[in-house]
Amino acid sequence: MVKQKTIQNEISLTGVGLHTGKEVKMTFKPAPVNNGYTFVRVDLEGSPVIEADANYVVNTQRGTNLEKLGVKIQTSEHVLAAFVGCDVDNVIIELNESEPPIMDGSSKFFVEAIEKAGIVEQDAERKYYVVKEVISFTDESTGSEILLMPSDDYQVTAMVDFGTKVVGTQNATMKNISEFKTEIADARTFSFLHELETLLDNGLIKGGDLNNAIVYVDKEISPKTMENLKVAFGKEQISVKPNGILDNLTLHYPNEAARHKLLDVVGDLALVGTRIKGKVIANKPGHFVNTQFAKKLSKIIKLEQRNQVPVYDLHKEPLMDIHKIMSMLPHRPPFLLVDKILEMSDSHVVGLKNVTMNEDFFVGHFPGAPVMPGVLIVEAMAQTGGILILSSVPDPENYLTYFMKIDNVKFKYKVLPGDTLVFKCDLISPIRRGICHMQANAYANGKLVAEAELMAQIVKKN
Repeated sequence: MVKQKTIQNEISLTGVGLHTGKEVKMTFKPAPVNNGYTFVRVDLEGSPVIEADANYVVNTQRGTNLEKLGVKIQTSEHVLAAFVGCDVDNVIIELNESEPPIMDGSSKFFVEAIEKAGIVEQDAERKYYVVKEVISFTDESTGSEILLMPSDDYQVTAMVDFGTKVVGTQNATMKNISEFKTEIADARTFSFLHELETLLDNGLIKGGDLNNAIVYVDKEISPKTMENLKVAFGKEQISVKPNGILDNLTLHYPNEAARHKLLDVVGDLALVGTRIKGKVIANKPGHFVNTQFAKKLSKIIKLEQRNQVPVYDLHKEPLMDIHKIMSMLPHRPPFLLVDKILEMSDSHVVGLKNVTMNEDFFVGHFPGAPVMPGVLIVEAMAQTGGILILSSVPDPENYLTYFMKIDNVKFKYKVLPGDTLVFKCDLISPIRRGICHMQANAYANGKLVAEAELMAQIVKKN
């Protein structure tokens, strides 16, 4: 079993945002299991959280930009690539601006900070998406394509062809994530001269200089453009090297452009939210095609997980029997709808109910064709989740649990007398101030029969 990992200590970096040009402080902090990667805007009221989720991608102009409820994170990919490359699952990334510092245009400084902070294992199993068949996405307008195929390891190959002699056709391959730190992390972002002119005209790359972006000169530089570049980069002199690169920057690798595109793929696919066991082949990758593929893959994974029924040993001695449950929950028959708690951690709980013909609700609910009421299935899931939230306090007997919100409720199959219902509740976010937000699923007969997002709060008894 591979354990989840987070960083051991918090660590901060300061720098300039590439496009905003603003000074920014970024702090990496340890995060609980199943947190994933979350950005926190500490400069805004309430310190809003933006999860690294493909569904929050709003545009991919010169970077992968996220937005949730009006709160933005720009150019997230280099930071996310560093955490994937360092084999870290859970981290909180605090920012006092919308954009992480560009540093040298690669993931190198982020990797160094992560290693300095230290990496620790956590008491939870890492979840993988094991690729079983080829999944692909093609951007018809550009011909860019991403394929994902079965493999025992996470592998990435990036192939680039910009149709220019100065770069030519390049490719780069990472056969194992362990290669990221030494072979990929220091590959810097790049731009072509014709793009640079447009970016400068549109007020972008305010934080750019010749130390954090490779500039490939793919056209003749006019005297006017040369003067504009001197002003933009604060240089008295700018020259073009024989290999077609602006000024005095030296390439780390002949195929640095392809390696950086591979880095971007790793960072963008981190937005899937699940570790991948499969081989990625990216032909002419870019942030748009990368994130569109991430959105597609995320949907496929969620659909498979939703339909995947967990297996539990129903005959094993339960973690909590009916007596322990009644010592914690205030409910009593006929409204106590959980018979056993099978397992529990800080972030999930599994409960069980044996549905019999003797249930009081069968007397009046379709007595000729007895079906368990859907609202009671939701209540049973909530009672199971109540055990989880009450377990977060030392004196659960002094608290009551109340519903705050129910969202996305779906009933898929009927629950009949003789069925064994298994409830699994997973935290969507950590319990804070006695508020529990969870995804609840109910299973019976090897099928998902109901699901809902539930929010509840514990309140101390008067």
